[in-house]
Amino acid sequence: MHQKTVVLGIQDTKLPFLQEGMLFLKEQGYDVIVRNSGGLAVVLDDEVLNLTLVFSENIKGIDINRGYDAMWRLIQEMFADFALEIDAREIVGSYCPGSYDLSIQGKKFAGISQRRLRKGVAVQIYLCVNGSGSERAELIRQFYEKSTKTAETKFIYPRIVPGVMASLSELLQIPLNIQDVILRFLRTMKAKSGHIYTASLSAMEMPLFESYYDRVLERNEKFMEE
Repeated sequence: MHQKTVVLGIQDTKLPFLQEGMLFLKEQGYDVIVRNSGGLAVVLDDEVLNLTLVFSENIKGIDINRGYDAMWRLIQEMFADFALEIDAREIVGSYCPGSYDLSIQGKKFAGISQRRLRKGVAVQIYLCVNGSGSERAELIRQFYEKSTKTAETKFIYPRIVPGVMASLSELLQIPLNIQDVILRFLRTMKAKSGHIYTASLSAMEMPLFESYYDRVLERNEKFMEE
């Protein structure tokens, strides 16, 4: 489960009045962190689920669209029992817009990103499972408003239109929670592979995890001080 957090992209750290925007978010009860992958600000809370697929690159590299398409197909199959089409295209007016925004009837409920790893690629998705998608979007709209004011910026930040975002529960018109979606994910993966791998960190991996975690905190503090 996520605590209430707004995750900023590197480009967001260049906003002219970033400190005022972050103060606003903190006043609304949100922590603020910066990620080292692409994209812009997104909202995380206990009704938003993040999933990651990690693909190994053997001899031939993975085409960038193949990773996005794989995640899109996975989400389609997870919710195949609903007679609603899940589209992948940019939803203008959403926060962190991209060509693989997932939407139903023009309303975005998820975004996909991709990060290259050594000998592999990680495809990540955030799914707004429950709650109000438009309220999350309104939070980010106000963040950008307070972080830019009337200043001109070289980078064009999104003009947020809250009404173009919704949660899966709102779009499917059923009560959904994080556990429901995780169960759908596991069933779909099992149907595809015949089994499910689960793992925990080994004694050797735990110190590495703690080291990477500390590096994330240090990088975040650096951006916050600039």
